[in-house]
Amino acid sequence: MMKRKKCVIIGSGLGGLSCGVMLSRNGYDVTVIEQNDRIGGCLQCFSRRGARFETGMHFIGSASPGQTLHRLMRFLGLGDIPLSRLDPLAYDIVSIGGDRFRFANGREAFVSQMSAYFPRETDNIARYHDIVEEISQASSLHSLRYAESDVAVSTYYQTVSINEVLDSLFDDPLLKDVIVGNLPLYAAEKDKTPFSQHAFIMDFYNQSAYRIVGGSDAVADSLAASVRDAGGEVVTRCRAVRIVCDDSRATGVLTADGDFIPADLVIAAIHPARVMEMLDTRLIRPAFRQRMSALRNTTAGFSVYLKFKPGRVPYLNSNYYSFNAGSPWGCENYTEASWPKGYLYMHFCDSPSPAYASSGVILSYMKMDDVARWAGTSVGRRGADYEDFKRRKAELLIDEVEREFPGLRDSIECWFTASPLTYLDYTGTQDGSMYGVAKDITLGAACRVPHKTKVPNLLLTGQNVNSHGMLGVLVGSIVTCSELLTVQKIYRQIMESEK
Repeated sequence: MMKRKKCVIIGSGLGGLSCGVMLSRNGYDVTVIEQNDRIGGCLQCFSRRGARFETGMHFIGSASPGQTLHRLMRFLGLGDIPLSRLDPLAYDIVSIGGDRFRFANGREAFVSQMSAYFPRETDNIARYHDIVEEISQASSLHSLRYAESDVAVSTYYQTVSINEVLDSLFDDPLLKDVIVGNLPLYAAEKDKTPFSQHAFIMDFYNQSAYRIVGGSDAVADSLAASVRDAGGEVVTRCRAVRIVCDDSRATGVLTADGDFIPADLVIAAIHPARVMEMLDTRLIRPAFRQRMSALRNTTAGFSVYLKFKPGRVPYLNSNYYSFNAGSPWGCENYTEASWPKGYLYMHFCDSPSPAYASSGVILSYMKMDDVARWAGTSVGRRGADYEDFKRRKAELLIDEVEREFPGLRDSIECWFTASPLTYLDYTGTQDGSMYGVAKDITLGAACRVPHKTKVPNLLLTGQNVNSHGMLGVLVGSIVTCSELLTVQKIYRQIMESEK
């Protein structure tokens, strides 16, 4: 009997766990190691005073039968995860200058509804939708149509900014702002973020949008169970400190406890800068090491988690984006006086069709610099100044939401906060970054993170390879695992899971 190859995966977020499922099912002896008490990375949920909250994966798209994420979820054994669909006529609501604009699922409904707001732009809105769809379909991985891709389409829209394309399509400046109203989902920046990233995310949610009933940690638990069912291990409180290499390859992982885990293959599902810190080998060139360590990350965020009084807040079956600065662009550039320039407000879905919300969250951009004075401190021990800082910011955000949802404040039983330091501590994201490495057309390939390294048996995965979000990470996992299994084999297994 042939000996199974030993694979150690560092990090138990969506990227690490999904790679673990694919490889363990295909004969690899998989061990996923996680430094924290709980698995999941940004899939984690937590409870405070009986209320449940999510840390990162608040909603997903393309999860209706036959759509891309639905197919991938079935392939990964996630077909039984309970979902609740967001309002097909208003999965997103964008508020600018007091006016609300609703986004509808599907081409016909999207074009019709957006044209009602901007009747002179009807033809351009239809053209915009078709371009978004064309870009997504041009990616064989995003559309799961193996060997069918239009490289020219994909490449071009990776090199032009979102605003440049929108300027070429639309005349109405307000419409351009409305179309990018969901940019907090990917922390887009003017003149920098490629239109392709906008297109993938718009197409993902425009097909369909859902919340995960009971919280996204069900995804992490299910994936971990699948790894274990296939003979693998998922180990918490096990922090990798070094990827040990000989002259030609990685030989295993050294943990903070001094244990050495031998490996034929190592997959790092963590930020590439952390990977470079773990590597002491001449196989990694200094220029590559420096580039990975210097990658610019997307902005960080501040969250206020709200526990509502029972039966007081009708469940909002939409994601609500508001921009008091008048435009979604530039909200990451603020002063003490101008913060917050915008926010995203959502409710937690605790049952398939809730009438009232039990909890919710308000999210806004916040730079790590704002909390840098407390860097190096630990959770719960950052001092009165830090708690006062968070309280003032939370009150400002609640005031902002109260303006658009009168009576909200009186309906809040209690609230909790998370700063960029909190995200850094609990999810391990670099600098508390919302979405990892920033895509920037001005840097070209310099901002891209490859899934392969010069250490031949060390691969990378996670939100920094390909893209963030559930579909982006899973596509990245397929790219990583295709180095070992071939993409043809993975596609074949996806097809077989649908029978």
